[in-house]
Amino acid sequence: MSQVRTIFKNMSWLMISQLITSIFGFIWTILLARYLGVSGYGILGFAFALTGILGFTMDWGISAHIVRHISTDYGSASKYLGNAIPLKCLFACGTVILTLIILILLRSDEVTFTVTLLFSIEMIIKLFIGLFDGSFQAFEMGKYQAISNTLLNIILLVFLLITIFSDLGIYAISISYLLANAIALLYSYHVFCKNITKPAFEFDKKFCKTIFLASLPFAATGFLYSIYYSIDVVMLTNIIGDYPTGIYNATYKLISVLTLFYSVYGAVIFPVMSRFYQNDEKLLVISFEKSLKYLMLAIIPIAIATMLYSTDIIHFIYGHQYEEASSVLSILIWTVCLLFITGAGNTLLNASYKEVTITKLYMIAAVFNIVLNFFMIPVLSYDGAAITTVLSDILIVVLQSYIIYKLGYRPDKRLYFDIGKICIASVILGVILHFLHLNMWVALPVGIIIYLIMIILLKLFDDDDKYVIREILGRN
Repeated sequence: MSQVRTIFKNMSWLMISQLITSIFGFIWTILLARYLGVSGYGILGFAFALTGILGFTMDWGISAHIVRHISTDYGSASKYLGNAIPLKCLFACGTVILTLIILILLRSDEVTFTVTLLFSIEMIIKLFIGLFDGSFQAFEMGKYQAISNTLLNIILLVFLLITIFSDLGIYAISISYLLANAIALLYSYHVFCKNITKPAFEFDKKFCKTIFLASLPFAATGFLYSIYYSIDVVMLTNIIGDYPTGIYNATYKLISVLTLFYSVYGAVIFPVMSRFYQNDEKLLVISFEKSLKYLMLAIIPIAIATMLYSTDIIHFIYGHQYEEASSVLSILIWTVCLLFITGAGNTLLNASYKEVTITKLYMIAAVFNIVLNFFMIPVLSYDGAAITTVLSDILIVVLQSYIIYKLGYRPDKRLYFDIGKICIASVILGVILHFLHLNMWVALPVGIIIYLIMIILLKLFDDDDKYVIREILGRN
């Protein structure tokens, strides 16, 4: 169980970092949305979405491939990074050129063009940070990733506050993101060289080709994943304009805060599961089961409560100008539950070297998402895009479950009973809150108490769970 303690030690660092990120992100999300207005926030959302989709042309799945490889062979880190960094610099140039071509073809206005181009450069810097973050994960040194992430968000918040209260405009906001990421990258590089190893810079064409080919499945999955989760914003902008995009983007920013926990969990558990696959497949399946159980335990009651209080949440965060976003929030919150399920499954499949299978899965989902959006957005606007996202997530869950079952990774039946108990506890929570008609702030502590009581009454934690908790607390 020493591995469990290591996992949660890394998670504690990352959770603290992500807690800071969530708080700061919450603050600047409110400030940016209110400062820019619905249409201006729509432009920002388009820039984020397009550069997010094109990010694969700079990374090509190299970061994910390196994490998996280094986690099983620490000695290869210097050579891998030494070749990956110049290779990614080459790809970065192509990314900027591709972004320019797409913006010209879309006939973007001057503001959208400039902002998106600045964010494409910011995305390149961010992907270099991701390369070092992945390496920290592989060495199970989440502490340094957490510090880098915290530094980034503190600097970004300061820059954004100066920009907003000095009324410097959307261009300055874009530059703030770029500069904050550049400072975080310098820190990550310095810490990595000081505490782990220095990249042995070279451009070994044969070795780079090997890295590139091995990374392609991750690249394809990343590209399809980006399209799957970002194409709706791009389509909204080009089909019905910046205002609906602003409404949708405001909701998406709230949803992204809830996904931060999974990003922490996945970052820590992926290298560990890769080693489990090499050494003990039984532990691999157990880690998948526990991941799914704990993720569902956290997110399902949050989804129920968010659906009940969506209007209050939107009014509190964005004000009445974004009131229409409440319906989108009620729909999109369920994508978080589905994302946690598919995320745990993807981690299992990636750790088992089944990345090609994941690529095929997301190819089907991406095509389904795009086709359905063409019909749903013109009719239902942002609500149509939200419904499409949820239906696409359901499709992924169904296909992924079938794949995992066929591969022989069949979870214990207790997992299904545990998820059933979580659903029952969450539904009861929702019914009670619905009939009590409580104020949102009163409902928060009351809801937590009700949910904890239901968990205890339904005996959700078995002996294995209790052992894990005692191990984390150092009482075994």
